[in-house]
Amino acid sequence: MTMSNGEHLPVGNASEATLPSDREIDVSRRFDAPRELVWEAFTRPEHVAHWWGPQGFTTTTAEMEVRSGGVWRFVMHAPNGVDYQNFVHYLEVVKPERLVYEHGEDEEHIHFKVTVTFVERDGATEVTLRQVYDTTEARDRSVKEFGAIEGATQTLARLAAYLESM
Repeated sequence: MTMSNGEHLPVGNASEATLPSDREIDVSRRFDAPRELVWEAFTRPEHVAHWWGPQGFTTTTAEMEVRSGGVWRFVMHAPNGVDYQNFVHYLEVVKPERLVYEHGEDEEHIHFKVTVTFVERDGATEVTLRQVYDTTEARDRSVKEFGAIEGATQTLARLAAYLESM
C-alpha cells in the first residue's frame, strides 16, 4: 500500500482520515455534543475507561494528570488478552480547545506527537486527532502494522456512542 500526501482515506464510518504530509495522519469526526462535554470525555479517567481504544479493547488508567507537564499512564487490553502499556506526556493543555502530547509505549520511547483539537459549531463539536511521526517510515509502519487509522476511527466511533449515553 502506497500512501500519498493529501490522500483522503476510506474509513467506513463517520470519521474522515487524511495524510496531510509524509509524516502525519489526521483523523476527524463531528459529534452531536457540546465541546465541554466532549472535553470531559477526553480528560477524565472515569469517562475514558468507557470508550478509549479500538473495538473490543478496554482501557485501565493508572494515572491521569491532564495539565502541561502531566502524564497519563494506561494499559489497553486487547480482545486476544494482550496488554499494551501506554504513556502520554502532556505538552500543552488549553481547556476546552486543544491537547498536545507525546505518546509512546513507555516513558523512554516516544512514538509520535498528537494534537487534539475541539472546535464547536452550532452545538456540535469537531474533534481532529493529528499524529506526527519522526519519519515517513514510522508513520507508514504505524498504519500498516498497527492499524493506526482504523484504530483511531474506531476509537472515535466508540466516543460517539459513549457521548450519547452521557
